[in-house]
Amino acid sequence: MLSARTLFQEIHANDEAFGLFCSIAAKGEDQGGWENGRIAALVADQHLAPKIARHGADEDKHGRIFNALMHKRGLTPVPVPDDTDYTMILERQGIGLAHARLRRDEQLTEADVITYLAHSRVTEQRASEQMRLLCKIFGDHPEVGRAVRMISADEDNHLAYCHEELLRLAAAGHGRRILDTLRETAKAEIRTYRDVSLAVMAHMGAILRWPKAKVAVLAAGIQVVYLYELLGGWQRMTTLKTPAKRNALGGPATAATFD
Repeated sequence: MLSARTLFQEIHANDEAFGLFCSIAAKGEDQGGWENGRIAALVADQHLAPKIARHGADEDKHGRIFNALMHKRGLTPVPVPDDTDYTMILERQGIGLAHARLRRDEQLTEADVITYLAHSRVTEQRASEQMRLLCKIFGDHPEVGRAVRMISADEDNHLAYCHEELLRLAAAGHGRRILDTLRETAKAEIRTYRDVSLAVMAHMGAILRWPKAKVAVLAAGIQVVYLYELLGGWQRMTTLKTPAKRNALGGPATAATFD
């Protein structure tokens, strides 16, 4: 029977597949850490800067955790295929703040900050959902359970922070810009998530020698998820509500001891 649980367990059981999975995840987290670090240095809003810095520190920590999980199994990071690089594929579509912009020592505008927060609100929704799924599958696992629980809690905090800060900016008169940016970002994200999911599935299928029928069924499932999101599921990424946990990034990042 094909299920998310059996697929992730199959990936986890194979060193090559697990190494690729962790390498993809670690690279995305490292990119997020760098981006948030640069944004924190360039933003003028001193209310926001330390929260962005905390966000970046969390992403850096997640990258270290995925690398540590590989290290514990005697694995080393592998090159990440371009078609699985979710972060950079979004950037090439003009979603979020471009790396070229972040490399300039030029203060970010309020419009830049909205672009950043809207991008984060959408992508952290995806990250939060994925990590909750991994917690259901591996939350009690002796090797990876603590890691996925810690990352999941952080992603929930990141999502809460994005809601809170975007609501603050909406109250200051930026509601229309925020809504338009969220919609543009969400529609690009669901396409990118579909394409990256298909690419990851193809790479894993090659490693694990999945039969063509299994690959076809998995590809069809990915397309069904995309169709659901295209027909309205994307709207869950564009709503804003006051989070249950306020000031979620108001303190220092928690340490990770997985090395």
